Amino acid sequence: MAKLEELKRHLQKGHVYRRSDLSKWSRSVDRHLDELVNDGTLEKLSHGLYYYPETSSFGKIPPREDVLVRSFLKDGRFLLTSLNAYNALGVGTTQLYNKQTVYNHKRHGDFTLGNKTFSFRVKPHFPRQATTEFLIVDLVNNLDQLAEDHYEVLQNVKSKMTTMNPQKLERALQEYGNAKTKKILNPILSHARFSTQP
Repeated sequence: MAKLEELKRHLQKGHVYRRSDLSKWSRSVDRHLDELVNDGTLEKLSHGLYYYPETSSFGKIPPREDVLVRSFLKDGRFLLTSLNAYNALGVGTTQLYNKQTVYNHKRHGDFTLGNKTFSFRVKPHFPRQATTEFLIVDLVNNLDQLAEDHYEVLQNVKSKMTTMNPQKLERALQEYGNAKTKKILNPILSHARFSTQP
């Protein structure tokens, strides 16, 4: 029991821990983890991943998504976004999706962490924050995943692009666009560049 209490003293509320994080404080980490889960100190989020919940007057507070993803990846280099982000672009997307997308350099596939599903996708390049230019490119990359009419959304994207900075769009397209997206958007950008020339 003393060893378990010693392990508890290292835990901080609101933190997500991997089994390997806790093994440095316990020689019987699996037994101690079972005990901590059973007594409600920790919540098991997925295989080898645990959360020490903070509480409020409304009950337990779920872990922040960025903290959860950072602990799962053991890496801070990721972009957490979702198909819902496109709805703010004003190009006709209105659907709401439950799955979060995590662009990263290490893991690929769908993983359930706690009660949320994250779609991890390995990408060589992604911004630290999702800019409007990135989201336009990302939307066309993921057009086949959208529930809305693809042709209508694409027409709205083309219209939106005429109001945006063509240089920033071009950089985003070259860095983040897949081959199909570049084929679709490059002609629009070429027209926009020609139109803005004196």
